[in-house]
Amino acid sequence: MVKKTILATTVAALAMSVAAIVPASAQDKIGACLITKTDTNPFFVKMKEGATAKAEELGIELKSFAGKVDGDHETQVAAIETCIADGAKGILLTASDTSSIVSAVKQARDAGLLVIALDTPLDPIDAADATFATDNYKAGVLIGEWAKGKLGDAAADAKIATLDLNVSQPTVDVLRNQGFLDGFGIDLADPNVIGDESDPRIVGSDVTDGNEEGGRRAMENLLATDPEINVVHTINEPAAAGAYEALKAIGREGDVLIVSVDGGCPGVQNVKDGVIGATSQQYPLLMASLGIEAIAAWAKDGSKPQPTEGKDFFDTGVALVTDEPVDGVDSISVEEGMDKCWG
Repeated sequence: MVKKTILATTVAALAMSVAAIVPASAQDKIGACLITKTDTNPFFVKMKEGATAKAEELGIELKSFAGKVDGDHETQVAAIETCIADGAKGILLTASDTSSIVSAVKQARDAGLLVIALDTPLDPIDAADATFATDNYKAGVLIGEWAKGKLGDAAADAKIATLDLNVSQPTVDVLRNQGFLDGFGIDLADPNVIGDESDPRIVGSDVTDGNEEGGRRAMENLLATDPEINVVHTINEPAAAGAYEALKAIGREGDVLIVSVDGGCPGVQNVKDGVIGATSQQYPLLMASLGIEAIAAWAKDGSKPQPTEGKDFFDTGVALVTDEPVDGVDSISVEEGMDKCWG
């Protein structure tokens, strides 16, 4: 009995001494996860940079995950499960499938994690604790208004192609598409659905997976439907670059108006070079850094971030970038856009 008592006392003392030499910061380390659609798109690369820098500043242990391609829902679900098992305090998520991911997000929230959607709202938006995003509908409206103003009277006879994201129509896809059409003056049928409009100016839509190869392929498909397309909306700037290559291949790169959303440095350079007429610039680094700050606050006192007044998400800002301004449409110059770009 005496030996057992001595052993127990020794073990307790050893445990206390080990705890004493482990820094408090290491014991209380906050874990966070960033889950993006891919790790190759410059937008998500910059998002990761912002999250990483802020996590290092605040002493948060960040783990990053990404889908193999845009639309890789299964990999994102597996990443959420890993974050729960690892005891993370919060997840920053850009969902590939904004409705199907909801059950996995609920599982994380039920386990006590703060889940913040970045750029792409979940469907429904309140499936996440908060959303930090560009006003993607406004981003679409800006490029739609600009394209309409640029064409002038010819807008009444435009032939429009929309190069969207993927067949699941995630919220960011729908918001940009419908915002663009609204800004151009197209009557929307169901504003939650792409492709149900009856305006004869719309030649059609196709999906790009948000990359250059997809943009080229989608543009080729739509040109086969109508080779006289003269206005092209693209979900992002890599898709716009692909659309331009398809147009260039048939000698039409100079007479088709391309508009897009992103504001990455390569995209803004493409505005300068005349590949894209105008783009709506968003700020992924800010989204991610604010998201890490929110996870830190949640871990500290259980507080949650609040949305921008009058909106159901925290608006991180958007600006139209072009060197050909249109009356009545707010914009910044390419030079200003280059100062604020990323990637």
